[in-house]
Amino acid sequence: MTPTGSPPDRPAERPRRTLRAPGRGGGDGAAGSETGVTAPVDPSHPGAGGMPDGDQAAAFARPGEAPAPAATSPGTGGDGQGRDRVTVIRIATGVILAAAALYAPFYFEPELNRVLAQVLYIAIAAMGLNLLTGFNGQVSIGHGAFFGVGAFTTAILMVDHGWTYEPTIPIAAAVAAAVGVAVGVPALRVRGLYLALITLGLAVIFPRVATKYVKGQGGIALLRPDRSEFNSLIDGLASDQWQYFECLVIAVVLFVLAWNLVRSRTGRAMIAVRDQELAASTVGVNLSRVKVGTFALSAAYAGVAGSLSVMIDRAADGTNPILYFQRSIEFLVAVVIGGAATILGPAVGAFLIVFLRRNTENLIEGKEVLAPAVFGAALIVIVYVLPEGVVGGLRKLVARLTKRRVPPSALTAAPMSESAP
Repeated sequence: MTPTGSPPDRPAERPRRTLRAPGRGGGDGAAGSETGVTAPVDPSHPGAGGMPDGDQAAAFARPGEAPAPAATSPGTGGDGQGRDRVTVIRIATGVILAAAALYAPFYFEPELNRVLAQVLYIAIAAMGLNLLTGFNGQVSIGHGAFFGVGAFTTAILMVDHGWTYEPTIPIAAAVAAAVGVAVGVPALRVRGLYLALITLGLAVIFPRVATKYVKGQGGIALLRPDRSEFNSLIDGLASDQWQYFECLVIAVVLFVLAWNLVRSRTGRAMIAVRDQELAASTVGVNLSRVKVGTFALSAAYAGVAGSLSVMIDRAADGTNPILYFQRSIEFLVAVVIGGAATILGPAVGAFLIVFLRRNTENLIEGKEVLAPAVFGAALIVIVYVLPEGVVGGLRKLVARLTKRRVPPSALTAAPMSESAP
């Protein structure tokens, strides 16, 4: 028995803290659920009891040692500076691209302005295909047919019914969307390569349908609206500049719409269907509605592009049996080399396709037949070097350049073999 008097000395206890359930972070007691279990805090092992910072680090410092610097939490310090750099790079890139796009038609000749306008309407069609294939996972090789529907809708309204050009654009989008619904509903029963084959057949059969039901001058499926219908509506702008700016404004609006869409609830549903249909349906996503709706929206984009092509190319042509199949391949290649499931990828891909094709046509003098082979080889090299597309490659490069390694704190860097006092 211990004699009466002062109680015996007890060893000093380490500070204790309350452990919270994993994943239940929060600064106050109401935010996280306590487990009722306490554990000692060891300042030399941050992972076991927490990371002291500021005044706490000074309180935990061992005798004769300098206080440890405050620990850097994830998402701050180097990571935050990296994000700031990426944001600055994005803003600077956007400003440069916007300035170049606005200045281009005043610098280049009318012929090159026409080529730039072609880039814009191909980018719109590729963006529609990107929504369907890149964000929703439905492979289509038939968007040339929806492109042709939009082109012939505009041409028929102008040539046969006397419409002015601009009001025909939303009508072309609506008709193409209706055709997209008509194709998308039966396509719900197939997926993957089978869906690709069905849409491929649509692109191949469209010129034959146009030849049968559309009759232009001479009884052929070729409609040419009057050139004066596309004259500039603004004094001081030449017709080629006006047409370029009209394509540019519509492209910007549709790209911003796509950017907002993929970040909305509907866009998240599209991506969920692409990644895992079963899981998406389990959490309440209506697969049929999302797939058909995406198909219709994608077709509407292609219809707008087809309508713009009538203004730029001056015709809706159904005489070439492989024209719309070629368009379908162009749209798909633009998505792939630009970067699938990205917003700027289709625009970058469209630019590369148009200018590669333009510069390879006369690359080998007297051997024009080799131009498609050179064009195809260039595309293969791009896909091989940048398998995630140009935009995906640039993202990796920016991430690598802005990546900053956060230096370890003195707590974690302290030698573990040091003897306890």
